[in-house]
Amino acid sequence: MSTIQDLKYKFNNLDAFGKIIAINVIVFIIGLIFKSLLRFNLFTYFEMPSDIMDFLFQPWSIITYGFLHNGLLHLAFNMLFLYYLSQMTTNLFRPKMVLNIYFLGIIFGGLAYLAFSNLVPSSFYGVNGVLVGASAGVSALLLFVATYMPNTEIRLFNAFNVKWKHVAMVIVGLDFIRMISGLNQGGYVTHFGGYLLGYVYATKLLKGSDIGKGFERTMDTVMSWFKPKSNLKTVYRKPKKKQYAGKTKDEFNAFNNQKKIDLILDKISKSGYESLTAEEKEFLFKAGK
Repeated sequence: MSTIQDLKYKFNNLDAFGKIIAINVIVFIIGLIFKSLLRFNLFTYFEMPSDIMDFLFQPWSIITYGFLHNGLLHLAFNMLFLYYLSQMTTNLFRPKMVLNIYFLGIIFGGLAYLAFSNLVPSSFYGVNGVLVGASAGVSALLLFVATYMPNTEIRLFNAFNVKWKHVAMVIVGLDFIRMISGLNQGGYVTHFGGYLLGYVYATKLLKGSDIGKGFERTMDTVMSWFKPKSNLKTVYRKPKKKQYAGKTKDEFNAFNNQKKIDLILDKISKSGYESLTAEEKEFLFKAGK
């Protein structure tokens, strides 16, 4: 297997967020090469402009800006945080729902930046002219977790436990201080757009309403445009009387366990993690090991 084929195979086996992280890294490396060797910004039309009229001529930038970064530390911080948050949330919620939160966070962050740049007098703040970075999507995931499961603890540096709500309070507080201090105000306004989306999404979900369903259907429709159409005819067969026919005892147990996991995750999606019984929580914990 050639190197390219090997990389393609590894990429295809990544989960959705693994692919998003890989794309961010690849785009950063390509952009860095063009800037360093050719002194040319290859992705100018994918950055989000601060001027509303410029934005109207490149509306796709409301999403594409989230795949661009202006430095290695900017990229590394966002991708590490995204990896940790996505691994945790996709173990508890539908992956598509987590993608909804992430991309809606990027969109709301972009809209907040656009509103701030065009409604607040330019003498009040300093703006770089364009917006890049996945921070708004990461911010949305952070506030979603901190709002939906505020008292859930994580272990930091293998030294002490801390609740998600306290992690969020520190990060949001630091962002607020930086913003009012005049440090990259447009960028931190973008974070707060993501925070707002994550908070609203979690509070609505706790009440049994998934506000990302419409966005999910729209994205499914858009993605279907790019899927190759098959000319093969569908052949219908009579379903087998028993799905586990011919399976070994271990395969049968694995099948039953997976069905039970699916039911528990569905229950979390509809009613929240706290709706689980102690037995269900213990089963999900053991299954995740």
